[in-house]
Amino acid sequence: MSHHEPLPIAALRKRCDPADLPFRTTAELPDLDQALGQERGLEALQFGMSMARRGYNLYVLGPPGIGKHALVQHVLRQRAAREPAPADWCYVNNFTDPQHPQALALPAGRGEGLRQDMARLIEELADAIPAAFESDDYRAQLQAIKADYERQSEDKVRSLQEHAAEQNIALLRTPTGFAFAPLKDGEVIGPDEFGKLSEREQRRIETTMEELQDELRALIQHQLRLRREMRERVRALNREVALLAVGQQLAELKQAYQDCPAVLDYLDAVQADVMQNLDAFRHGEEGAAAPESLPPEVARRYAVNVLVSNDPAAGAPVVQEDHPLYQNLLGRVEHQAQMGMLVTDFTLIRPGALHKANGGYLILDVTKLLMQPYAWEGLKRTLFSGDIRITSLGELFSLVSTVSLEPEPIPLRVKVVLLGSRQLYYVLCQYDPEFRALFKVAADLEDDVARSPENHLRYARLIAMIARREALRPLSSEAVAGIIEQAARLAEDGARLSIHLQDLGELLQEANFLAGEADAAVIEADHVRSAIQARERRHGRIRERLLEQIRRQTVLIDTDGAQVGQINGLSVLDLGDFRFARPSRITATARLGTGDVVDIEREVELGGPIHSKGVMILASFLGGRYAPDRPLSLRASIVFEQSYGPVEGDSASAAELCALLSALGELPLKQSLAITGSVNQHGQIQAIGGVNEKIEGFFDACHLRGLTGRQGVIIPGANVQHLMLRQDVLDAVAQGLFAVYAVSHIDEAMELLTGLAAGAREATGQFPDGSINQRVEARLLELAELRQALAARTERGEET
Repeated sequence: MSHHEPLPIAALRKRCDPADLPFRTTAELPDLDQALGQERGLEALQFGMSMARRGYNLYVLGPPGIGKHALVQHVLRQRAAREPAPADWCYVNNFTDPQHPQALALPAGRGEGLRQDMARLIEELADAIPAAFESDDYRAQLQAIKADYERQSEDKVRSLQEHAAEQNIALLRTPTGFAFAPLKDGEVIGPDEFGKLSEREQRRIETTMEELQDELRALIQHQLRLRREMRERVRALNREVALLAVGQQLAELKQAYQDCPAVLDYLDAVQADVMQNLDAFRHGEEGAAAPESLPPEVARRYAVNVLVSNDPAAGAPVVQEDHPLYQNLLGRVEHQAQMGMLVTDFTLIRPGALHKANGGYLILDVTKLLMQPYAWEGLKRTLFSGDIRITSLGELFSLVSTVSLEPEPIPLRVKVVLLGSRQLYYVLCQYDPEFRALFKVAADLEDDVARSPENHLRYARLIAMIARREALRPLSSEAVAGIIEQAARLAEDGARLSIHLQDLGELLQEANFLAGEADAAVIEADHVRSAIQARERRHGRIRERLLEQIRRQTVLIDTDGAQVGQINGLSVLDLGDFRFARPSRITATARLGTGDVVDIEREVELGGPIHSKGVMILASFLGGRYAPDRPLSLRASIVFEQSYGPVEGDSASAAELCALLSALGELPLKQSLAITGSVNQHGQIQAIGGVNEKIEGFFDACHLRGLTGRQGVIIPGANVQHLMLRQDVLDAVAQGLFAVYAVSHIDEAMELLTGLAAGAREATGQFPDGSINQRVEARLLELAELRQALAARTERGEET
């Protein structure tokens, strides 16, 4: 008979005693000053931030919901506040090559000042340049130049007129220029009178006029030269006047930017360009109405596009890009529609997250990043090159032919922090050879933390901090104790606490709501307990439907009596944010065969590889224990009854082995017990996951049928430390209506299930008569002899 005692109630749930918590409510507790249980991750973060070498970017590993974003932002902002603010970056017009705008770096906070200074400069030039050209001094000099030109021009004309008159030829001014005509008695004669002259006189006049025509051509050339000289003198005067006006305006501006050589070079280029485009600033001809402002294209030509502006007192930037599109990371050049065409200029360059984070830290969610086309490749290319090049995807892949810009690249100095799952980290390590070269630091965050009085208090401070941050009611020490126990349950380990902050925050919000409904000033343990139960009820429809099928015997589960080759196994269903277990009937049959243990689930392709491995181990155990010197002569079949979906995992292998041993030894198994655990080739029972849900799943089925006091669950001894059972299960155990047993070997499990002794081999090599192992071995020996006899008869039949 079995002498195994059930586990004591104290082993079924590791309590947190409110008396051990040194406060009445969380209002008395200060905020938690550092991340709970993340010492390793924080060391990695500090190392990655301090390592000023290319490629030492960070990847923060951890499951969703543990507060990666909040932790990383907190640590980065603390460090960034102590670092100097990086430079401002602006784009300005490249006057010699407008397709390649120039990037200017300025000390933090001065980019916006330059933009305003340039806008003010252009406004002042729009007034100063016309004013200079309308001054009396300028007009006097301009008039002197024109008068000098007219005097020299008239002198030449008068000289030619006098020379022609001496030869009775008149120099006439016509609308189309100059012309010669013969004179007679000081009067110009017409064609008729000219025809009445003698031929000799006509030839003399024609010859004289031809000679004078040569002199007239020389005169016209001289006048053209005089006009060019006049225009050049006017231009020189204009330059001199404009330079005086422009130089005065620029002198103060240059003085303000003496510490920025690049800005001084740009201002020199502005001055040169303004001098070449004076007409754009002048009001037009004398007497014309002056426009109210400069044409927009002139103002844009000298504008400053402030790409990034940093507060010098704010430290280094910490930027989190929640929508990491390619252009949101690397920037873009926008276009405007004008006259049916798309046009652009340097003022339409827009920054990306890398520009904003330059000189600081950029936080990216790796899942979102990898989902955006070309964003990952663009980020890697930028980190490798060390500068940010703004290139549109359309231009990159020649999808559009719109004229675009090629802005000057901006040098990049940034720490990129990727946040993602462990699985994605290992996938990137395996399949992207460039990943490890760029993200050399992995900060692996913990999912849970060890339970201890110190950590209980830290957890309470964490709860207090969240409650204050979310404007929730304070919690009593009893409520905090209940949350700590729930955290251990979520960690699936009585000795550890889950630090899944999303679950914790949701539980606090829901308990606070219930406290508000009850008009309570403090969240009590009952509110926490009710919030947990309400959540289970909200998610429990499928669980209740399955239990209903068991109650109505649609799903065949026995919770009393005994059966040969039949046992209650336990399987966990994971529905995303809700897990529960349900009992499953496992049956086994055994007959004469060639040593095969058939996994029906595998045969129909419903069993996964780990489940199939567990079944193969059973055959190894049988052969090693019962048939070490003879072939196994059975054919066994094992199946999950009424299972219509995939079966994976080896946590049912102990149950399958018990069912198989029962079928071989014709040993009835108690149906009031369920068992979970995996088994190795030596019969040792190994730990499994979901132990709390599995116990509670069988308890719920038994509770529906009615608790008899004989029901219970057998679990691996290694899982006792993980027990954090529900209060209703503990109450039933306290009343003697339910039990939990822990075993370390298949023999112990069989003793509990059959009420018989397992039996150990004696000195004779035999198992004790009537023991479990003796009955199984006897049956296997019987099958071996039967197989041998059949083989002998077959051989004799062939001989005859």
